[in-house]
Amino acid sequence: MENFIDAFRVPVGIFQARRLLKDFGAEVVFSKGGYVSVPVVLAARMLHIPVVVHESDVTVGLANKICLKFAKKICLSFEETRSYLSKKQVKRAEVTGSPIRSEILDGDSEKGYQFTGLDKHRPVILVMGGSLGAVQVNELTRVSLDELLKKFQIVHITGRGKLDIGVHKKGYKQYEYLDEQLKDVYAMSDMVISRGGANSLFELGMLKKKVLVIPLGGHASRGEQVENARVFVRDFGWSMISGEVSREDFINNVLLTFNNSVNEEAKVKDGTGAVLKCIINAVR
Repeated sequence: MENFIDAFRVPVGIFQARRLLKDFGAEVVFSKGGYVSVPVVLAARMLHIPVVVHESDVTVGLANKICLKFAKKICLSFEETRSYLSKKQVKRAEVTGSPIRSEILDGDSEKGYQFTGLDKHRPVILVMGGSLGAVQVNELTRVSLDELLKKFQIVHITGRGKLDIGVHKKGYKQYEYLDEQLKDVYAMSDMVISRGGANSLFELGMLKKKVLVIPLGGHASRGEQVENARVFVRDFGWSMISGEVSREDFINNVLLTFNNSVNEEAKVKDGTGAVLKCIINAVR
């Protein structure tokens, strides 16, 4: 229903985007998808401004399905995404990988311990459910705390407005959101529990962390996080659980993931330079 209503907003969006692109003097449009991108890309097409589209996920979202038709260059995070493109689109596509924030790689574990106040002699699990938080991940963590804290310390990024102010346990720290400190918390973490967003998975792959992925399922999305997770589970030896997950299943999979080894031979492609090159070439 929301997609249906958005269809009537697109013409207005195209008009607004066309005016803004002209006023700004844009020479190229870089699109990462999302419904906001559609009118901008269509306006760029009308103004003969080249468009570069980046698809973060294995599968192609609805907005990018539209935008890819008008793209001069298509950047892909995953090789597997080629199978979702038409023959014409494949010719314009390049597997660049996903742009990765360079600062993430410069974390200092000592600063992480200082920030959280945790014990550097006990293993740390970082739990994060994305910028908005994840109800399922938060609830599973909280009902499993007593059992997990017997062996681990936990840093829990809950998402904005999702702190449980009534929980105060030794070895457990919760935050709504981490910005500058995230790189240091990454560095101190022995394992991460995460949703299946492509950007987060690429960062964790670059850091060679042990990861338990709990992707957002098809009931609340098109299932892209499940497909993203499968690639990393295959390549890195990570673990994944999805659907209705019990407390017992969650705890068992945390222990399994912590005891497993990461495939050190697996690599992810930092797409920062490759994507930038595509944008520059699109203008030429």
